[in-house]
Amino acid sequence: MSSDESPQASKHSLDQAADANATKQAAHALRNGPVGALVVASIAVGILLIGWLAIYFLLFMPRGPSG
Repeated sequence: MSSDESPQASKHSLDQAADANATKQAAHALRNGPVGALVVASIAVGILLIGWLAIYFLLFMPRGPSG
């Protein structure tokens, strides 16, 4: 801190630097964030699809057409 800066001005510039660093860290963390959510959602949808197909072919198809 130079002699012509007040302690408040120095604190303000440190806060700005911390905010900029936090913003960069958040952007870096969010850059690859949705990939994990897409993997989990894809696995869940795959399990549901396999379950639906199993019920369809193992329960509904052997009973034959309705009516």
